[in-house]
Amino acid sequence: MGAAGFGIVSVVAFVVLAFFTIVFMASRYKRCPSDKVLVIYGRVEKGRSSKTIHGGGAFVWPLIQDYAYLSLTPITISIPLENALSLQNIRINVPSTFTVGVSTTQEIMSNAAERILRLPQNAIEEMAKEIIFGQLRLTVASLTIEQINQDRESFLEAIRRNVEPELNKIGLQLINVNITDITDASEYISSIGKKAASEAINQAKVDVAEQSKLGAIGEANAIREQEIKVAEAMAAAEIGRKTADANQRQRVQEQEAQAVQGENTANANIAKYNAELEIQRAKANADSEKGKKTAEADQRIFVQEQEASAVKGENTSKASIADYNAELEVKRAAALKQAEVAKYEAQVAIQQAVYKAEQERLRAEEVVRQEIEKNKIEIAAEAEAEKTRREAQGVADGILAKYKAEAEGTLKLLEAKAEGYQKLVESVGGDAQAASTLLMIEKLEELVAKQVEAISNLKIDKITVWDSGSSANGGSSTSNFISNLFKSLPPLQDISEMAGVQLPEYLGKVKGQSTSSASIEPDSTPSAPETKDKKK
Repeated sequence: MGAAGFGIVSVVAFVVLAFFTIVFMASRYKRCPSDKVLVIYGRVEKGRSSKTIHGGGAFVWPLIQDYAYLSLTPITISIPLENALSLQNIRINVPSTFTVGVSTTQEIMSNAAERILRLPQNAIEEMAKEIIFGQLRLTVASLTIEQINQDRESFLEAIRRNVEPELNKIGLQLINVNITDITDASEYISSIGKKAASEAINQAKVDVAEQSKLGAIGEANAIREQEIKVAEAMAAAEIGRKTADANQRQRVQEQEAQAVQGENTANANIAKYNAELEIQRAKANADSEKGKKTAEADQRIFVQEQEASAVKGENTSKASIADYNAELEVKRAAALKQAEVAKYEAQVAIQQAVYKAEQERLRAEEVVRQEIEKNKIEIAAEAEAEKTRREAQGVADGILAKYKAEAEGTLKLLEAKAEGYQKLVESVGGDAQAASTLLMIEKLEELVAKQVEAISNLKIDKITVWDSGSSANGGSSTSNFISNLFKSLPPLQDISEMAGVQLPEYLGKVKGQSTSSASIEPDSTPSAPETKDKKK
């Protein structure tokens, strides 16, 4: 073959090589559909394990890089949450439907590429379901039944605030939340509706009855009834408020204790999840390191093969076929040797990475366990201190309310007495002396009772009377003794004078003045009991 023939062959070979090179390079350019995320892994940017692209395309280098797709199709997950404990310790059922999907935010896409790239859809659903279950229970435990049932917008916002950050950690975002019908086994929610309806009906009946009563009775009676009802309602409202405050403080203390217990459980679950997440991250790093080492080994083999091909071309043009074959065998042996060495070196590096990852996992587990124990001790101590403080505050509030109620009662009693005294003085034309006389007359019965009680309480073991049957005034000695005994009591006139009050004459008058005592002239001398001349 002449020089011209050899030149033609060279041109044809170059054209064929260029064509296959263009086709191969075109096949390595990957375009990303709008409903997927393109993940390029292998040797990418420094410090990153993968590169994520949404829309457009990128060139994937052969041997040192590979690619995969993440679907952006939303995933619908049904969450039949049952017996979730609310803030009031009432268990409720919250059936709901969550729609999640892979996020197109760069940071969250990177999380998805690291954690769910090769997972099947059912595994992704199960992982998201576990996260949603835990965060939904935590959200329900922080709200009352009224907040959950009546303010759905705030409830959904609280769910999104708790669930979405946890889903972002695995590369997912929360698209939609749909809460269907909230129920509870104790029928508390239905009782709230029945109570509101009953209150409205009862209030309407009360209004009708009140209007009928106002039409039947006079204006004066209506005003009096209104004042009485207002006073009773204020007293009942005050009693109800005090009772509600006491019940609220008790319920708050119980709920805080339940919340502390729930927080401990949630912290333990979070710590467990974080530990598992660290294990998965370590495994992913190990797999990434393994892929990196394999790619480096393949790259070295490819470079050696290209060098061998170059040497082959040089030997073909400069040496004979025999020399070329000998040199080619030598190069093949060298390339095979180098490939085997690279293979074993990669295996050693992988084993070292696995050993290091296992050490880090064990160390992380121990640190997490110690941190959980520390948090439990701190939370228990804080809960005990808060409980003691709230109990002391409750006792202090009770004592303050008791003394306040007693003071208000004493004030109302004094105000009522003052109003009565004022009306009494007004009824006697402003004569204070006459008013005090009327008050004294009201107390006469009590004063006489006290005098009788003074005599009845005298402890006399024995009375001996020697009765001769006659006396200077014509009566017996015994009757005179009894009469003198009654006369020895303080007369009512003297008691009235001590108080500065003049009794009316129809109650008796002083017969004579004496320095020692004054007697009231009776209408008739009381008959003395018959006595016999004997010793009693």
